[in-house]
Amino acid sequence: SDLREQQERGELLQPLIFVLLVLCSVLLYFKVSLMDPGFVKPEEEAKAGEAEGQSLVIPQATGEVKLRRCGYCLVKQPMRARHCQLCQHCVRRYDHHCPWIENCVGERNHPLFIAYLSVQLVVLLWGGHVAWSGLYFQQSWKWLQHNIFLLLSFFLIVIFTIVVLLLLVSHLYLISCNTTTWEFMSYHRISYLRHSKLENPFDQGIILNLWRFFC
Repeated sequence: SDLREQQERGELLQPLIFVLLVLCSVLLYFKVSLMDPGFVKPEEEAKAGEAEGQSLVIPQATGEVKLRRCGYCLVKQPMRARHCQLCQHCVRRYDHHCPWIENCVGERNHPLFIAYLSVQLVVLLWGGHVAWSGLYFQQSWKWLQHNIFLLLSFFLIVIFTIVVLLLLVSHLYLISCNTTTWEFMSYHRISYLRHSKLENPFDQGIILNLWRFFC
């Protein structure tokens, strides 16, 4: 009867939505961590994709940029690819190797990585709100003994929320500029950026950059 009354008042809807968000976050985590981030195939299997990728990826580039052969896996790297020594593969549109998911973030899983961060941020904000609403501060040792775990949980949630928020904002900024974390951090070490007359030859405007990334 109590469950029926809570259901009629809509009090069970919020916990259900929260559980679904947590489940969605877990599924996205495993999807991003287990999927192929865009590993470069052997040269004989990738020749067709290289020509198409170059014409689409660097529409404003000036001058000829020579493709290099990877010194580790011996494949000819497409534009914006980089070898990851942890994954032992070259990754197309390499962004970074994420220790949290134990996988590279690249051409194929980068949009899902953004979706994972977004859902995770919502879960953390919701969990932080629940933890905060359960705290009733009193200046006594007995109160601290009974609420120490809730207090620690709240501070941990705050720390993780700040980390995820900073990650999400920084990635959205780089996506809006059509650049990657690797290109942003190592601009002067990358030949196709260092020899370009444009500061960012891939930038086609915020709207088009976001559209091409997500759609």
